Amino acid sequence: MWEVDVTYRKELQTSFARLFEKKALLEKARPLPAVALRKMREALAIEWTYNSNSIEGNTLSLRETQMILQEGITIKGKSLREHFEAKNHETALEHLYVLLNPGYQLMGRDILKLHELVLRSIEDDYAGRLRNAGVRIAGANFVPPNAQKVSGLFDELIEYVNTNPQKLNVIEVAMVFHHKFVWIHPFFDGNGRTVRLAMNLILMKEGFPPAIILRNDRKKYYEALNLANKGNYFKLGLLMCQALERTLNIYIQALPDNNANYIEISNLVEEEELAYGQEYISLLARQGKIDAYKEGRNWLTTKEAIENYMKNRKRKR
Repeated sequence: MWEVDVTYRKELQTSFARLFEKKALLEKARPLPAVALRKMREALAIEWTYNSNSIEGNTLSLRETQMILQEGITIKGKSLREHFEAKNHETALEHLYVLLNPGYQLMGRDILKLHELVLRSIEDDYAGRLRNAGVRIAGANFVPPNAQKVSGLFDELIEYVNTNPQKLNVIEVAMVFHHKFVWIHPFFDGNGRTVRLAMNLILMKEGFPPAIILRNDRKKYYEALNLANKGNYFKLGLLMCQALERTLNIYIQALPDNNANYIEISNLVEEEELAYGQEYISLLARQGKIDAYKEGRNWLTTKEAIENYMKNRKRKR
């Protein structure tokens, strides 16, 4: 039942190739300077916590999340639950990094521990425990399976990830895991935060940085999950590739010999004489056809990325 239709591969082939090339570039540059790596990890932890919580309705801003995590400040007007959600996610992230030892294999008990940390002092009765009753998800186009099936489905999904019977690449494995986990909906609460942690555990154990799904992409994210319920994985795969490309680019730009100059597309069009206009380049970025990533609502790319796309297009003609 876990086997998926891989027709999405044709459209995502370029993105997959580019991401694995960037991963190889990072691996070649290792070991990265310890101070730079620590700073990067701290900054991404705040972004990851903010975006993942915000997708689930937490109203803390990025700056407020940073103040709670790094400065220990209580934010006036924000609920105790929202403060716990920020601190708990940070604790769960720290545990995730502890798990990332060489040869690590995904285990059910580790996912349960991440869930326990996410819901600590919020829903202690359910933290780290699979649901034992039915649930319904507002806005979803499916009903999660009966509670009696949850434990078996949960174990089967982990076995699917570890055995990889379809010989998927690790990005695809993380994508399928993400969708199927949401479909099983193994917990009463905290499923979204937990799956975005566990998905990245799969990616990071293979040398990728975390894929951080942005709050601004919340609507696209839920639409992509609903499409995956119908067997169409393209939108979810594209969203994950874009999230992963963003963090890969952040790491690559921190390398000492990096010369990639990522600029907002609107500014790039103004500065350079390009064959394409802003609207078309933005479309290429959204479709994953060029090396680009998103900051807030703005897409960034390089002149070289556009020129490479033009060359490849001429070659195919």
